[in-house]
Amino acid sequence: MISQLCNKIFQEVINDYHVQNDIENLATNPYGIGTLEHLLYLKCWIDTVQWHMEDLVRNPSIDSVTGLQWKRRIDASNQERTDVVEYIDSYFLEEFKGRQPKAEAKINSESPAWVVDRLSILALKIYHMNEETLRSDASEEHRISCVDKLAILLNQRNDLSLSLDELINDIENGDKYMKVYKQMKMYNDPNLNPILYNSK
Repeated sequence: MISQLCNKIFQEVINDYHVQNDIENLATNPYGIGTLEHLLYLKCWIDTVQWHMEDLVRNPSIDSVTGLQWKRRIDASNQERTDVVEYIDSYFLEEFKGRQPKAEAKINSESPAWVVDRLSILALKIYHMNEETLRSDASEEHRISCVDKLAILLNQRNDLSLSLDELINDIENGDKYMKVYKQMKMYNDPNLNPILYNSK
């Protein structure tokens, strides 16, 4: 099951990151380049680092110059995240290129890699919500509320994992087919963002 592989690697990444818990720490990807595992590890590492950048930039005492620097790093990270999602979809496209969709086959509302993306973010939510349930400095009310939220997140991961496995199975069986659209983000492109091309 593809979801089991995703969830296993995402947990591995999050655990690896929190050994040093340092945004500047570079990942040591244990999986071979060109493998799906390598892409999944890279994807979740980007998400994990960005999660902590997003926390940092919300510090109410951060000065505007430092805040802008972090926002620009987050912007660059978002572009990298999108690129890796597209690499994962390219992997799946290659995997399924020999599959002949049935005449009645339908397209899914999102590609497999964007479901993987949601699972990666969900793994981070689960990890950090679980941390909140264990906080000794928080009120009992806070911890109980977080336990309830954690249960919802875990249920959501089960549902999303099942959906991903069903989507992959449907593509393999020809009941659905992949059609990938590049994100074509405009705000980072100096030829498409009017603020950028008008400042030349």
